[in-house]
Amino acid sequence: MSSMRFTVEGLRDAMKYMVQSEGFDRVLGKMKLLSANPGKVVCELKVEEEHTNRGGTLHGGLTATLVDVVSTIALLYTERALPGVSVDMNITYTSAAKIGEEVLITAQILKQGRNIAFASVDLTNKATGKLIAQGRHTKYIGQ
Repeated sequence: MSSMRFTVEGLRDAMKYMVQSEGFDRVLGKMKLLSANPGKVVCELKVEEEHTNRGGTLHGGLTATLVDVVSTIALLYTERALPGVSVDMNITYTSAAKIGEEVLITAQILKQGRNIAFASVDLTNKATGKLIAQGRHTKYIGQ
């Protein structure tokens, strides 16, 4: 799609801008963009101590943040290139990710209507392919 407002390099720049903020998004400073196709983005995060809960596994709150942010990045890489505002988010946690494991975060835009967009996000263990969590994210994109 040649009329995209964001290139893959532009997405990387947008991610840098987010994580260099004073806000909460800075927790994603070590996440890397691996690939981007219109409406589908794949990122990677190596689980480090700062990403974990008391049990030493990927924190559920950080998992929710990954679902939120990576689905938004996928939404930016569509024809309309609008980030939208969250309406609903659901996460199913299926297994743990331990310190040192690499997690793939794959976000796909399922549908983008006039006002609402729907995304799914899978977090998987890069080495084993095992599903860690699956999220659904609904966003109001308006006009």
